[in-house]
Amino acid sequence: MKKGFYVLCTLVVCFLLVGCGESTKKEEQKNIEGDLKDIMEKLYEGIPEDQMPMMVESQELNSENFKYFAFTDAKYKQAVASESMTGSTPHSVVLIRLENAEDAESTVKEIEQNADPRKWICVEAENTYVLSKGDLVVLIMSNELAPKIKENFENLK
Repeated sequence: MKKGFYVLCTLVVCFLLVGCGESTKKEEQKNIEGDLKDIMEKLYEGIPEDQMPMMVESQELNSENFKYFAFTDAKYKQAVASESMTGSTPHSVVLIRLENAEDAESTVKEIEQNADPRKWICVEAENTYVLSKGDLVVLIMSNELAPKIKENFENLK
């Protein structure tokens, strides 16, 4: 009788733990609403103007330039790249809203395999991060700014 009770309690605890784990995954998969240019501004929050690379501008990506910036052929709804307009500054942040959030993990892996932190030829980004949240994927290639941009992306709600 006691063994049956202990087995039953163990099963209940296992189901509770699995259930809690699933709800955490669902929260992580929640899509971030809003325009990508507005979200891009949030990624730069907390970075003083004097620490920003020179002439950083955001531009909408299209079928002609998407692969150059994102290093993937993923199906996307919208994409924005923020880069320094000076070729000697290794800084690129690419924000992609995928057509399907279920493709985020495979898109992250593809970008990680193909991203080139030396795309500027003369210089190389010290840090490269590829992250996803819901239907958003971000590629961050930069030097000392990269960890703060990564933190800002992880904190998006």
